[in-house]
Amino acid sequence: MKVYCCEEHVELALDVIVDECETAPIMEKLQTGRDLSTTCEYCRNEAAYLVGN
Repeated sequence: MKVYCCEEHVELALDVIVDECETAPIMEKLQTGRDLSTTCEYCRNEAAYLVGN
């Protein structure tokens, strides 16, 4: 499971991964300009993190 999220929703994404997968999440900071122009899954802001398991 992977969740793209902005700075504002990173805690929510971490909680979702822990609840859904029952494992410690891995959080990766996305680099502006190098990564795909992806939006946050909780709002329309630019994603800053990829949170997954």
